[in-house]
Amino acid sequence: MTAASPQQLVEHALETSTSDSCVVLVHDSTSANLRWANNTLTTNGVMHGVAVTVIAFHNGAQGTASGSVTASAASTEQVTRIVEAADAQAKASTPAEDANPLVDGDADPDWFDPSGETSIEVYADFAPALGEAFGRASSAGRILYGFVDHDVTTTYLGSSTGLRRRHVQPTGHYGCTAKPTDLSTSAWVGGATRDFSDVDASVLDTELERRLGWASRRVKLDAGRYDTILPPTAVSDLMIYAYWTASARDADDGQTVFSKRGGGTRIGEVLSDKPVQVYSDPTYDRLQSQPFTSASSSNSIESVFDNGLPLSRTHWVKDGRLSALLQNRFSAGLTGQPVTPYVDNLVVSVDGASGSTQDLVAGVDRGLLLTCLWYIREVDPQTLLLTGLTRDGVYLVEGGEVTAAVNNFRFNESPIDLMRRFTHASETGPSFSREWGDYFPRTATPALRVPDFNMSTVSQAN
Repeated sequence: MTAASPQQLVEHALETSTSDSCVVLVHDSTSANLRWANNTLTTNGVMHGVAVTVIAFHNGAQGTASGSVTASAASTEQVTRIVEAADAQAKASTPAEDANPLVDGDADPDWFDPSGETSIEVYADFAPALGEAFGRASSAGRILYGFVDHDVTTTYLGSSTGLRRRHVQPTGHYGCTAKPTDLSTSAWVGGATRDFSDVDASVLDTELERRLGWASRRVKLDAGRYDTILPPTAVSDLMIYAYWTASARDADDGQTVFSKRGGGTRIGEVLSDKPVQVYSDPTYDRLQSQPFTSASSSNSIESVFDNGLPLSRTHWVKDGRLSALLQNRFSAGLTGQPVTPYVDNLVVSVDGASGSTQDLVAGVDRGLLLTCLWYIREVDPQTLLLTGLTRDGVYLVEGGEVTAAVNNFRFNESPIDLMRRFTHASETGPSFSREWGDYFPRTATPALRVPDFNMSTVSQAN
């Protein structure tokens, strides 16, 4: 077998398919990672992979059916087998309800450029600083655990209509946990980056040292409603879930918090009396994402027939009012709303908000400062009530200062309801969800102060 370029794989698939039309997606990815534990680097590695998706379309008397097959492939021989499987699947399938004409177009100017790539050199500045942090932590009785990962994926999209799209997506994230030598508590910091030029291991270690210092005093608290500061990480934990459930099709079917009582969707309704903005924008600084739709399968949000649709800034909530839900062309026809496809980033902001998380803490007489949330699960889709646990640091705030660490809690809250109930917000900046960041790392959110955040039970998790 002979290795082929991604563009050659696309063209070979299109030429080989015997279906009436075809869309081909090639994802060419390289990644580099480092992991450490007990103040020692444990593993590092570089990986490369190519995944090919062939979506075949078969026109019949009752409509157009589709078949989609994805597999690793590096040669035209391997692609041929994927094409044959997709063609067979399309011919055996029933007509697709989301059938639409495929997107027309021509080739991007950079279509023939080689794939982007990363290497271990992306950590050329980070790694030495990490080694110095290991030394400081060991001397001070701290143990550091963590990882960094950097991935560059180039997506090539080709269609039998002549459309050729290409996008290079760099994605990086980091996380570091610190514990004292007696393992009595833990603290975590993490974030997302495009290239690690803005990540300093010494800064991470300094922040971890500060948080472990907060935990030198420990206080046990009962469950209840607390004046709570949600840092940007925790806000992204909750708002990503709200975004993922914002399907217009599901809302129109009466299944979600975005369903209108009596039928239809809540588009146009006020969710908050505050100037809350929630939007996605593939050109947003430091969160740049793919500017066209690519879908390997159809669901309530995406449609394989929409591959190649251009993406632009879309307001989901504007000035506190729900202004759009996730729509493909098929669901837009059902709901009578504009086509507003899924975009791979999310921004939450509050007009007029300023300052930092620490500025919000300074305004709390007695309350809690969270770090992040995890094990988040949906309790009630009609209200988007979520439950989950706090993790790696819940801190007591007294007189505007952090004075102790407290026990973990299970929470029960709805991010939609929190948009109505929060009282203060910080400036918006890049954030990283501890729970969902591996799948959705591009977020920018504020910290929020919620005067009655519901800590429903005490958790025994350490």
